[in-house]
Amino acid sequence: MLTNFDLEKMVDTSNEWILERTGISERRIADPDIATSDMAVEAAKATLAQRGIGPEALDAILVCTVTPDMFFPSTACLVQDRLGAKGVWGFDLIAACSGFVYGLTTAAHLVAAGTHDRVLVIGADTMSRIVDYTDRATCVLFGDGAGAMLVEPAENGEEGFIDFLNEIDGSGGEFLKMPAGGSRMPPSFETVEKRLHYVHQDGQQVFKFAVRRMYEVCRDLLARNNLTANDVAALIPHQANRRIIVATAERLGLDCDRVILNIDRYGNTTAATIPLATRDAIEAGKLKKGDLVLFAAVGAGYTVGASLWRWSY
Repeated sequence: MLTNFDLEKMVDTSNEWILERTGISERRIADPDIATSDMAVEAAKATLAQRGIGPEALDAILVCTVTPDMFFPSTACLVQDRLGAKGVWGFDLIAACSGFVYGLTTAAHLVAAGTHDRVLVIGADTMSRIVDYTDRATCVLFGDGAGAMLVEPAENGEEGFIDFLNEIDGSGGEFLKMPAGGSRMPPSFETVEKRLHYVHQDGQQVFKFAVRRMYEVCRDLLARNNLTANDVAALIPHQANRRIIVATAERLGLDCDRVILNIDRYGNTTAATIPLATRDAIEAGKLKKGDLVLFAAVGAGYTVGASLWRWSY
């Protein structure tokens, strides 16, 4: 665990400043020998155990991450091998903080096509490996974590996946990125020296975009399905900043008790925030079978996404 008080000793910041600006009190940091695939495997095992099935029942594994163990093989391959999920296929999905929402959309369409019965969607990121702990603007934001969901066909007479609204806006790519490490700027002494293998963010630009687009995508998705905020039992947003989430809920007219917030304990775990928040919603009794749930996220790219589900667990 890395608390705000720990960060006070590392950079020029304070517990009060972090809480006021982000809503974060603490975040979990993986041990040095733990990689993204390790957390992903544990999340997968927990999900399969809860469902009461083995890995052999899976048809596909989607791993949503921006911190893969390595560029290739994919983290999905590593997870498949560790699980012993014979005969499945899968891939990594890179959409930053919108990754899990995009993964759910992809899984829902694979199942709706009738070609897949069980698709495991994992959100896992070890953000501590790409965070510069000398940069007070970014190091306070991120934590490590993983979560997973299993997407299956709905039972007869039940409604599951309803609709989605996803989009990308590449014009915002400069404002949140890891500059080096790819084909444009491969690793070199210079890129390491200039700390270009870490997260770089223009916080003001990202905040303004996220506040506007998270609200708009939720509003438009509800309107397209002739629904209002009153119909939503739970809004489970990406946990990037408490102020973004609160602003979205207020503009939607959604009561705060129907908005799931756990950023104070975990920080921004990128693709893992939504499955972790969903678990907490279930445990708190805020998400029950038959409830209408709205997932929403904005991330680097920019990526934007929202999806509506009738919860059937």
